[in-house]
Amino acid sequence: MRALPGVVLCPGFPSAANGGSRAAERIYSLADRIAQDMEWAASVLNYRGCGDSEGDFAPAEWTTDVRSAVAHMHGLEQVEGVWLAGFGIGGALAACITQDDSRVRGVATMGAPVDLWAETDRSIRVDQCAAEIAPRPMLVLHGSNDQEVSPLDARAIADAHGDASLRIISGAGHRLHSDPRSIAILLGWLDSQITLIP
Repeated sequence: MRALPGVVLCPGFPSAANGGSRAAERIYSLADRIAQDMEWAASVLNYRGCGDSEGDFAPAEWTTDVRSAVAHMHGLEQVEGVWLAGFGIGGALAACITQDDSRVRGVATMGAPVDLWAETDRSIRVDQCAAEIAPRPMLVLHGSNDQEVSPLDARAIADAHGDASLRIISGAGHRLHSDPRSIAILLGWLDSQITLIP
């Protein structure tokens, strides 16, 4: 059986009414495309309290959920190497987990904030996480017209990494999961990662 690279997709914060039940639905088609067209193992994380996941809606525990998703993907027999990709808060969580989990070979953030409140109400600085991720590869995508998270956050994250691929998408807003340009850039970046599989 040929080894496959694996990617876990982390959705953004479900801010709309009933968003928790549908947070991950917006990126299921992206996971299907990665699996079918690129022949990766791809999964979409449903945070606790979101979608079909059990438990109470508890963003402070979502770092644990991302860690569990990485462990699950890493444990699949056919998977060789795990990458993370996340939108908004999902990108911030992905970067923070990548920082201290050597099983993650690279991370892509899309519209991620530089400052994230998480476990036990402590602030997590995503730029500090990015500095620790290097030299593992990092893609930082952001919309130039993002009204929720400043594009300056993307620059701070990329600068802290030192060698991240920074792409600011002209005219794009915060919802990069529905921007074809951002998806094309993400897919191209993931495709370039397969050279990292021994």
